[in-house]
Amino acid sequence: MRYFQPIIKNTGIAIALVCTLLISSCKKFTDLQPKDALPSTVTFNTAANVELAAIGIYGTAQADIFNGNEIINNEMRGEDMIASGFTPTIYVSSFITTDGTVSSAWTRLYAVINQTNTFIDGVHAALAKGILTTATAASYEGEARFMRALAHHELVINFARPYLDNSGANPGVPYRTIAVNTPAGLNAALLVDRGTVKDDYTQILADLDYAEANLSAGNPAHPISRANKGAAIALKTRIKLHMGDWQGVITEATKLGATGTSGSYTSPIGSYKLTPSPDGPFLNNSGNTESIFSIENSSSSNSGVNTALPALFGYTDGNGRGWYITSPNLYNASFWVSSDLRRKLLQIQNTSDGSPKFSFNNKYRDQANLTDWTPIIRYAEVLLNAAEAYSRNSPSDPQALSLLNAVRNRSVAAADQYTSSSFTTPNALTQAILNERRIEFTGEGLRWPDLQRLSKDQNFSAGGIPAKVSYTDVNPDGSDYDIVNRPVAPTRIAAIPYTDHRFIWPIPQTETITNPLLAKEQNPGY
Repeated sequence: MRYFQPIIKNTGIAIALVCTLLISSCKKFTDLQPKDALPSTVTFNTAANVELAAIGIYGTAQADIFNGNEIINNEMRGEDMIASGFTPTIYVSSFITTDGTVSSAWTRLYAVINQTNTFIDGVHAALAKGILTTATAASYEGEARFMRALAHHELVINFARPYLDNSGANPGVPYRTIAVNTPAGLNAALLVDRGTVKDDYTQILADLDYAEANLSAGNPAHPISRANKGAAIALKTRIKLHMGDWQGVITEATKLGATGTSGSYTSPIGSYKLTPSPDGPFLNNSGNTESIFSIENSSSSNSGVNTALPALFGYTDGNGRGWYITSPNLYNASFWVSSDLRRKLLQIQNTSDGSPKFSFNNKYRDQANLTDWTPIIRYAEVLLNAAEAYSRNSPSDPQALSLLNAVRNRSVAAADQYTSSSFTTPNALTQAILNERRIEFTGEGLRWPDLQRLSKDQNFSAGGIPAKVSYTDVNPDGSDYDIVNRPVAPTRIAAIPYTDHRFIWPIPQTETITNPLLAKEQNPGY
């Protein structure tokens, strides 16, 4: 049974408008009280039902977008993993306004957003009726605002230019805070224009500030699968990194213990700390010390074989589909030293199926039952966010080196560890931190966010979307994975400059055909 159902489940404002006009033919989208869901008048009439509605937000996120869908999109837009035959339009940037993957990302992210908005309205109503206390209502709203901020940021990095381009003055995405569960709500939502990227970041931070102020340090029953104070702060370090607000990153990261030169870091909020081994967060991804927020999956509740990460990344000797593989671009990179344990613990090669010996990401391992949780933010990211911010403020800051080494040294041999003498140019330490991000977070959906935010960086921009290895089965092959000779694999997919319109996605046609405001605000070139 679904306990909470907004007017829009799997689509955006456009379909909602069509269905409002043609309600009998679009019943699955527009039922305000579908038969398998509790109506809103009941959902928010007891504290127990409000709790079920809160859980429903995470269920929608799990089913609709924060699973393999968003992780794969963000990896395929980069150059460190290869699409071996699935979602090639994203990998080669050949998408158009009717592209199914682009349309799905837009509509499903806004479906999550709409559910948070409807939930917030319901919580306010429950508070007014005395069903919830002020503190409990504020905590529930904090959870919803966290998810609203997370979903909006995923939209911004795909459908808008980065914050560092024109100081955020470029068109953003509609920041929707109106519940679309009535015709009046629909009409109000249609009046929300794109605003600017800066507007989006301002509202994202406002939502996260509210979440931080009103959430507890953790939910014992759901320590990493429900938003909490630590998750809100951690996400703010990511947001401020995208804004180039280095001191802001440091301020937020300090709240989570990411400061100083001790070499060992533990957060005073949530007690987050790195696992001793780099595979720790993935051996026990539902309850380790390093994961701050993840999307829960189980054998009975997961996103299915088409979007679950263990199915998509799973190597072909097992039960996985093997659609996505590690690219030689990353595997052979000179900065990924041969002694790195992540090569053995978090990568795996197929050995017995007779096909070329590709290297597969091995972070998500339960290919039979699909129980691996989807990592959204880990303490390792907070440490590296802080490391980069310190190095940006001062290229030789010892805190930057200490934070970098805290993440990296658990994986590499002593002879390969960095010291202050390892960096002889002003930008070398920052570059090493950026390189470490590529290794540490491969397969977790952070490559595109980094490419996007750095695209206007004076010193570290890739210049757009980097050149990529072909996704066909004839290239690469086993000989391209060689950390002794480190060959450069052929790049048959040309780089796309930042100035090309394809650097950002189009607003889907499903939205623009019935949303006159956004039809006028389409991204140039589409």
